[in-house]
Amino acid sequence: MSAVELHARPSLDFDAKLAATTALLKLAAHDFARAPGAAAPLVAQASSLGAEDMVISHLINTLQLDIGIFVLETGMLHAETLQLLAQLQAASRAPVEVFKPVNESVVHFVAKEGKDAMYKSVDLRKACCHIRKVEPLARALAGKRAWLTGMRREQSGARAEVPMIDTSDLTGGTGRVKFNPLANWTWGDVWHYIALHKVAYNPLHDQFYPSIGCAPCTRAISLGEDFRAGRWWWEDESAKECGLHVKQHNNPEEAAA
Repeated sequence: MSAVELHARPSLDFDAKLAATTALLKLAAHDFARAPGAAAPLVAQASSLGAEDMVISHLINTLQLDIGIFVLETGMLHAETLQLLAQLQAASRAPVEVFKPVNESVVHFVAKEGKDAMYKSVDLRKACCHIRKVEPLARALAGKRAWLTGMRREQSGARAEVPMIDTSDLTGGTGRVKFNPLANWTWGDVWHYIALHKVAYNPLHDQFYPSIGCAPCTRAISLGEDFRAGRWWWEDESAKECGLHVKQHNNPEEAAA
């Protein structure tokens, strides 16, 4: 059974949620439009190429909004994810930029800690995430005043309070607004939209991978397991973030990451 067949069950108020999401995307494009003569708008979508992000990219393209899209290609993504990236780049009206980690940093880390360092300790796993995700994200967001994510409240306890518009980093942080257009969507809403509009998605979702990251740090989940149980499954639940969405106010650049 495909992920569409298994999950495409919209909420009773799905149409209202979609309308709110559409309005939010239009607001983001309007309020953070590119400056006269600028090469790019001041707002971009950070896409993990997961189901949520494919929905957002589809909306950006369908609404013909001047919002860029970028992907962090960590060097450890599944082949299926890389194939979807190529598919998105070929089909997207909006430009899709790819940011990779600094090769020298990766080589040095692997030489020192080993290719399986992420399994040895939380600190080493987070160090790997920093090199492959957090630092490239800082480059991707350089010059941006706002960004979009696919975060949803339903995804985990740590994300249960995610707002649709997060302005917490405007003071004492990066000075960027974070938009979470699908914050109040359910997993069923996401797949209903995908089914309705025939949105391309990662085939790993059909193999019970609801949350897909780097290959060594992602596994399929079993019926009844938490949505993000397949991410860093060997760690304590409280540690399960890569740093991209954890505020660390002693380091403003990582605070937005």
